[in-house]
Amino acid sequence: MSDGVTTGPRIAFIGLGRMGAPMARRLFGAGFRLSLNDAAGPSAADFPGAGVAPTSATAADGVDVAIMMLPDASVMREVLLGAGGVAPILRRDGIVVDMGSSDPYVTREVGEALRGLGIRMIDAPVSGGVAKAATGELAIMAGGAAEDVAGCEPMLLAMGCRVFHVGDLGAGQAMKALNNLVSAAGLLAVVEALQIGGRFGLDPGRMVDVFNASTGRNNTTENKAKQFMLSGSYASGFAMRLMVKDMASALRIAEVENVPAAESAVCLERWRAALAALGADADHTEIHRWASAELNA
Repeated sequence: MSDGVTTGPRIAFIGLGRMGAPMARRLFGAGFRLSLNDAAGPSAADFPGAGVAPTSATAADGVDVAIMMLPDASVMREVLLGAGGVAPILRRDGIVVDMGSSDPYVTREVGEALRGLGIRMIDAPVSGGVAKAATGELAIMAGGAAEDVAGCEPMLLAMGCRVFHVGDLGAGQAMKALNNLVSAAGLLAVVEALQIGGRFGLDPGRMVDVFNASTGRNNTTENKAKQFMLSGSYASGFAMRLMVKDMASALRIAEVENVPAAESAVCLERWRAALAALGADADHTEIHRWASAELNA
């Protein structure tokens, strides 16, 4: 944690949800000067020593960097460019860092609008979930001008263990959506393999052990199958709606770029069916429970 000395740029951190709050704590603990805002109204007691602002525009007044950790592209655009938005308040030649999962094409549109105001932008969505947000071990996928990404690295590395510069503005969002498409497909494959093996008479826990010693190993077998699915806790901290949103974003990229993605489309339909049955805020690992109930119906 910080020794109380604040350094570096003044940062507005907007969006203090399950991911944003631990990320902001990492920045504050590293000594960065923070002004905080969330639509739910964070308590000053949650961030002792940091400034808690009543509105996003107030938080951004005069800062060098505005970090956004918001639910989706429409919210991000509204907070920046809508009535009472942040963009007119930001210091000219300041920089916006969009760290939520967004739409890469909207990110590019917003970046163009900000450029007209003399404000730079990078997108830097994250992977690793709430647990790694708390420990500062997130993987960060950054898009934008190389010099802007490099300039933001000290802040980003307070929240993550690796920063991957993957291309121009919007590339980080595209990479995050495609990463979660692969993750979701792998999780669904594990769920179905466990169902098949269970019907045959294999022990699910032993199956996971074999996957992890074999070519079937993936993030789900290593970090989710026993921990959240077979245990029945379903408490990974990542909501079903967010997984489906990211998958849909990946399929939109495929459509815009005219790339066939038939298998991914089928996978998305299964996830959408689970979302409809379980609800938007269900943990994404609950697709295991939903599929098991469907099988036994």
